[in-house]
Amino acid sequence: MAGVEAAFLGIDVGTASSKAVLVSDRGDVLASAQRPHGSASPRPNQFEHDAEAIWWGDVRALIAELGPAAGGARGICVSGIGPCALITDEEGDPLRPAILYGIDGRATEEIETLTAALGEEAIEERCGNRLTTQSVGPKLAWLERHEPEVRRRARRWHSCSSFVARRLTGRHVLDHYTASTAEPLYDVAAHTWWDRGWEAAAPGLTPPDLAWPGDVVGTVTARAAGETGLAEGIPVLAGSIDAVTEGDGVGVREPGDTVVMYGSTMFLIQVLDRRRRHPGLWANDGTRPGRFSLAAGMATSGLVTTWLAGIAGADVGDLVREAGSIPAGSEGLVLLPYFLGERTPLFDPEARGCWLGLTIHHTRAHLYRSVLEGVAYGVRHNLEAMAEAGPPSRRLVAVGGGTRGDLWTQIVSDVVGLPQEVRAVTIGAAYGDARLVAEALGVDTAAWNPIVHLVRPDAANRERYEERYQAYRRLYPLLAEEMHRLSRS
Repeated sequence: MAGVEAAFLGIDVGTASSKAVLVSDRGDVLASAQRPHGSASPRPNQFEHDAEAIWWGDVRALIAELGPAAGGARGICVSGIGPCALITDEEGDPLRPAILYGIDGRATEEIETLTAALGEEAIEERCGNRLTTQSVGPKLAWLERHEPEVRRRARRWHSCSSFVARRLTGRHVLDHYTASTAEPLYDVAAHTWWDRGWEAAAPGLTPPDLAWPGDVVGTVTARAAGETGLAEGIPVLAGSIDAVTEGDGVGVREPGDTVVMYGSTMFLIQVLDRRRRHPGLWANDGTRPGRFSLAAGMATSGLVTTWLAGIAGADVGDLVREAGSIPAGSEGLVLLPYFLGERTPLFDPEARGCWLGLTIHHTRAHLYRSVLEGVAYGVRHNLEAMAEAGPPSRRLVAVGGGTRGDLWTQIVSDVVGLPQEVRAVTIGAAYGDARLVAEALGVDTAAWNPIVHLVRPDAANRERYEERYQAYRRLYPLLAEEMHRLSRS
């Protein structure tokens, strides 16, 4: 393949699939591969991945699918979902499946226990955030309580990207951004591990070394080369959480830039030049020294569209086309999309999904459009929280599978009243990973991935969406008590 000698390999392990790309020094995608996978749910509100089969297995399978071209890659960077709680032995072999990020809500009691032990004010001052279902520490404490025999054998904690980096290089290293999402283990102000938080939540576990996303953390070992087909000795970079490298790949790097990630869940990250906090958001490190971020994540978005297509017995593409013919506002339907609880800005794992306004005249197309609109209302709710913490977002860049077809991005822009940039490549975090490799090896990527479309708000829909959004905001406080009661039944 022409240009293979200058190819950069990026791989991202997502919630429902993993993707790999080989990118040229001009930013062109030379080859790509994708591998779907599922998540195990041993009990309601619990979600896990088999790290050996999915995280490492997908990486190996995707490289094999790319074939000899991957062997010519000049370097590799792997990102993934996170923060996750994977415990391993000293050699880095998993002792149980990895507990996933904030969609897994099992550790509510441990959140309360650790908060009481460390003090809510101390946690927020050191970590920038209170403990929530997104936090790693409570999940490690949950393992101590519910699986003590397994936990006693544990020597290391990994998130997704660090586990793959360990397999590739033999080093136990984690990027600062992922570490900053793993409350109460990391001190955001000092950019290092918080000893007191670590001892309370992860006693006996060795902290990983720290690096910034895009730093070279090692090279592919002979063993990893034999297992993957990669060339021994090529550089391996520190990846990060997928939304971070996806945003980086589309140029979300300056203060005020915000990436809106349309995936199985909706995720937003705003770049800041100084540390800010908000009780309804995650305050994290940035991707580089001197940068910080505010992050928001909804528990569901694309997961609900997939669920609805499944119970309707319809193809998602057909539903998108049908929903495009339904007027803005779904003719009186409003959805609270809290099908797996809600993360920011509610932090309520017992929130539940709810449609208001259903009549016998509504069709599956109305339901589908109302899902897209309900998620858009959640995006606006989070953007308003970001604006409360500091300057509002000045630039939105849309990424992810939900950008295809324009309908969802148009709805979001109409609801939030802001334009969104769509870049030439929306393949996901894997492209951002490849861009980090290129930059680490001295390639100028300023011209990579230009803007191809600007989604502008349609003023004709403003009044109707404003009315629906205000209904959306009123509904949760009115229904929260009943949601909680039903979630426990």
